[in-house]
Amino acid sequence: MQANKILQQRFGHAKFRGSQRQVIERVLDGRHVLLIMPTGMGKSLCYQIPALMLAEQEPADCAPRPDGQRGLTVVLSPLIALMKDQVDALQARGISATFINSSLRRDDRQARYANVGRGQYDLLYVTPERFRKDAFIEMLRHRKVHLLAVDEAHCISHWGHDFRPDYTRLAEIRKLLGQPTTIALTATATPEVQQDIVRQLGLEPDDVRLFHEGINRPNLSLAVADVWGDDEKLRHILQTHQAHAGSGIVYFTLIKTLLQFSELLDAQGVPHLRYHGDLPRDERRAVQEEFMRKPACLVLATNAFGMGIDKQAIRFVVHADVPASMEAYYQEIGRAGRDGLPAECLLLYDQHDLATQMKFIEWSNPDAEFYQRVYHFLTHNLEQIQAFGIDWLREKLHFKNTHDHRLDTVLAMLDRYGVLEGEAFPQGTTQVGALPAPLVNQSQLDEKRLRDQKKLLTLVEYAKWEGDRKQFIHDYFGIPKAEAL
Repeated sequence: MQANKILQQRFGHAKFRGSQRQVIERVLDGRHVLLIMPTGMGKSLCYQIPALMLAEQEPADCAPRPDGQRGLTVVLSPLIALMKDQVDALQARGISATFINSSLRRDDRQARYANVGRGQYDLLYVTPERFRKDAFIEMLRHRKVHLLAVDEAHCISHWGHDFRPDYTRLAEIRKLLGQPTTIALTATATPEVQQDIVRQLGLEPDDVRLFHEGINRPNLSLAVADVWGDDEKLRHILQTHQAHAGSGIVYFTLIKTLLQFSELLDAQGVPHLRYHGDLPRDERRAVQEEFMRKPACLVLATNAFGMGIDKQAIRFVVHADVPASMEAYYQEIGRAGRDGLPAECLLLYDQHDLATQMKFIEWSNPDAEFYQRVYHFLTHNLEQIQAFGIDWLREKLHFKNTHDHRLDTVLAMLDRYGVLEGEAFPQGTTQVGALPAPLVNQSQLDEKRLRDQKKLLTLVEYAKWEGDRKQFIHDYFGIPKAEAL
């Protein structure tokens, strides 16, 4: 089936947009791609359509399989929370796809291993951490992997804003899969990160073509307002909301602040939705569905909101707090005006917000001594932690300072490095592995902290910028002048 027919019949789109067709053609030709495209602009189609076409082709470099197995596309993604939604959407379109991750019960995972090995699926979504499992690797030896799609590819890079250690095994993973054609996809990557992605894939720069979509939409209006305190923020939010007939998103850094502004809007009689990470999963899904369904809807949200949001008529995005980085800001304003009509992106700059972001930088960058302290408790007091819970450990480490969140960072990094083995921490933890060298190398940790501080400084420079803000963004991400907004 031709790509156009799949696009129309399976995905319901009349035509390709941007560089989608060029990307698909290059992938089908067996050549590698690095695609940088804003969230919601159709990155997934650039591997999903080739996956369906390649599944029906018998590879030229091997004999036809007597069992009639179709070719497989493996999709690496760090986003466990989104995998089910992505697979459900594909299955609803009649596409044979599945996911395997730690959210499944053991019996379900084993069943899917068996089904994948028998050639049942065309697309398989997994995290890179799944390649630590020998049984998983053995199962894949029974399939011909035509295409490897690496989603959220900035996670590969030490210079990226969401580094994950297992992504650095991409060259090894590609070799295990038989060096398949590879497409790496992300919404944000500086030139430094772009180069690192290609290197970590084990490819040469000339082997990979870069497609950079930028945010090439002149309908977006970018503005910054200097404010002082919550009263001025509320005034700008109300003015922006009243000025636009369609939907809008107001982003907050802290849940506490979001709830405070929700009360202020309630007092003003302004209907709105609330979305944040502390809501139960079902409630978050209900809020997202209501936002997508209503033609005009206001939502107050933390940065947990936005993954999977592809609503065309979002007329404004307001950042009520200073974001942590240009990467975060860039992704979030990219959700506005996807229908091509005018949309406003307003950043409310209050210098007092910088203290909050500096505190986040401190929490997300524990020093080597703190890593060692946590590790000592895990190796010597695991039974107590399992009996009394994380709060017991937090109290031992922080001496009842509940506002210190460094432990959350340490546990997340130990999980990413595979130090904590088991289904869930702490009760499901069965073994604590060795402490990885990068987590106790103070010079590397200092370098990471400095990078985070520089990212925040760049955001401040953007807020103070008196020139073309769109060109500032493009210069930061290394987008060619010809693609200027």
